[in-house]
Amino acid sequence: MSLHPVVSAVTARIIARSAPYRAAYLERLEAARLQTVQRSSLSCTNLAHGFAAFPANDKLVLKQQKKPSVAIVSAYNDMLSAHQPFERFPQLIKDAVRAAGGVAQFAGGTPAMCDGVTQGQPGMELSLFSRDAIAMATAIALSHNMFDAAVYLGVCDKIVPGLLIGALHFGHLPAVFVPAGPMTSGMSNPEKARIRQLYAQGQVGRDALLEAESQSYHGAGTCTFYGTANSNQLLMEVMGLHLPGAAFITPNTPLRDALTAAAAQRAVQITDHGNEYTPVGRLVDEKTIVNAIVGLLASGGSTNHTLHLVAIAKAAGIVIDWNDFDQLSSVIPMLTRIYPNGDADINHFHAAGGTGFVIRELLDAGLLHDDVLTVLGRGLRAHCSEPFLQQDQSAIWKPAVAISADENVLRTVAAPFSADGGMKLVAGNLGRAVMKVSAVKPQHRSVQAPAIVFDSQEAFMHAYKAGALDRDFIAVLRFQGPRANGMPELHALTPALANLQDAGRHVALVTDGRMSGASGKVPAAIHVSPEALAGGPLGLVRDGDIIRLDAESGVLEALVPAEEWAARTPVTTDLSANHVGMGRELFGMFRAAVSAAEQGATTFGLPPPLPTSVPDHLPEVLEAEPFNDEDNLIKKPI
Repeated sequence: MSLHPVVSAVTARIIARSAPYRAAYLERLEAARLQTVQRSSLSCTNLAHGFAAFPANDKLVLKQQKKPSVAIVSAYNDMLSAHQPFERFPQLIKDAVRAAGGVAQFAGGTPAMCDGVTQGQPGMELSLFSRDAIAMATAIALSHNMFDAAVYLGVCDKIVPGLLIGALHFGHLPAVFVPAGPMTSGMSNPEKARIRQLYAQGQVGRDALLEAESQSYHGAGTCTFYGTANSNQLLMEVMGLHLPGAAFITPNTPLRDALTAAAAQRAVQITDHGNEYTPVGRLVDEKTIVNAIVGLLASGGSTNHTLHLVAIAKAAGIVIDWNDFDQLSSVIPMLTRIYPNGDADINHFHAAGGTGFVIRELLDAGLLHDDVLTVLGRGLRAHCSEPFLQQDQSAIWKPAVAISADENVLRTVAAPFSADGGMKLVAGNLGRAVMKVSAVKPQHRSVQAPAIVFDSQEAFMHAYKAGALDRDFIAVLRFQGPRANGMPELHALTPALANLQDAGRHVALVTDGRMSGASGKVPAAIHVSPEALAGGPLGLVRDGDIIRLDAESGVLEALVPAEEWAARTPVTTDLSANHVGMGRELFGMFRAAVSAAEQGATTFGLPPPLPTSVPDHLPEVLEAEPFNDEDNLIKKPI
């Protein structure tokens, strides 16, 4: 099957747009690659420090510098259910690497916070910035220059993107990502959502809510809804950074352990010591990034990746923007229905056919690039498979199933749940924003109503509990962007807005904050860029302004006469209380340096281009506004 023309056109534009930055990145990658093992550049004193506490046999291997040394970089802690299984992984990896003829060292740990714990709390304002802190911690772990490859242990929201960004800054090293797997299924997602809405209505108490949540989140492994954590895992497979089918095997099972050992051994095989050298900086190229966007859209994945994929791409010298997501979304069919886009959880999806089924369907339809590097080195087609356990407790792969085991959860390209990917770019005089409409019924995708303006989540919830929101309205929640307070997720609003919508009210949310992978049935224009604190037009909105939000036509605008709009002065607010307490004062440098949402909300920039490859002014343009190439297939107003 030939490549779809829109996928081809978007890829070509990304390649052209990124050319000077990608060239500079690859030149630096090649300069970092040494002809011998990395640690050969260390002095004797350096090297002695590096293996002083190592077992004698492994120390001898490192002394001889003739066999691969694999770094383990882990985001383990035992508070995060998804990361608790990683406690056992380092020894599994060390044993597997030793059996493959190398050695492995635990190079370093990274932070790992849980948005589920910090949701609606001050700590949530550190969450997005933790991604860049994790990238920094990854760089520190690898800075000892002892290693020929690395395995990365991470699952959840900002953690996998942070690990990959860090890995790409050591792009000359091969990388294999190792997941922990989802927890087993608990309370059904519809029942969980029902009890949350009853609690928001005051019809059940906290004890009932806590019991429901405890039955939903009940053991080791990833939360089973299709939020950012599980979107991460699917994308790692579509990008070829996992072994095939590794994402959704439950923790503490023989197959999970076999996959961990196989991943460690694959890291040894793709080092510069052998004939399959696969540096992660070449694996993650423009086609790989397009594949990631396509996988996200086809599965109805997390809106957080409209930030994270931009940041990941930037780390590899690749420039993407929301036009790319929007244009691809118009032609990528949705193949899954996983909560919150449906009732099933991630275990049900895996049982129905899983990632191998999705990758094969998209490849066969010409919607993914097959001609990419993966950790298997053979193109993406090799990832259309599913792992099984052999009698000797090792993993073996078989072709993904040809027929979905449950068409309520997983479908073919020929009979999708919808013809598009359900992620929309909306734009107008209020800025540019992202909408995820895959769980929003068609009759709710266009709302025109008066604005009610809030400058905090707490103000919204106070108005809701006081009964002041029982009407048609669009909530404009501003000063929630990365510069203002770290761009927290706003899930506390979801049950309240859902109750109002269920009661027949026409409601929507417009915000420069985030909603992420748990975005549900209420229309929400999120990540509004530029944010209010940066002078964005949300600061011009007043209570009662008629707001038009239309996902189908891509419009986000205040229906205010142009002269009146131009004469308004942006409001200001005192954010000082958001900048202290719960460690927030330590992140002042992040708030001051962070880029706009559409540029990935990052604190780092693109690689400086090669000296003669691009005009001096272009980097400022790149950071200031999204690309709007003359040949865009779909035009959006700015």
